[in-house]
Amino acid sequence: MILIIGGAYGVDPSVHSRANLVWSLSPLVFPHQLVRLILAEQLYRAQEIVAGRPYHHE
Repeated sequence: MILIIGGAYGVDPSVHSRANLVWSLSPLVFPHQLVRLILAEQLYRAQEIVAGRPYHHE
């Protein structure tokens, strides 16, 4: 798995066309540091849910 974080104008069309899946966090533009944090949190959350452990809202 390869995750690519695009810049303010997205990624080059040649990269985009080769992707099996394109995931957009938001139509907003976030700084790279914040995107890394959001991505890490979402991966952690998915891991906890798949493992059957309660997430903080449960």
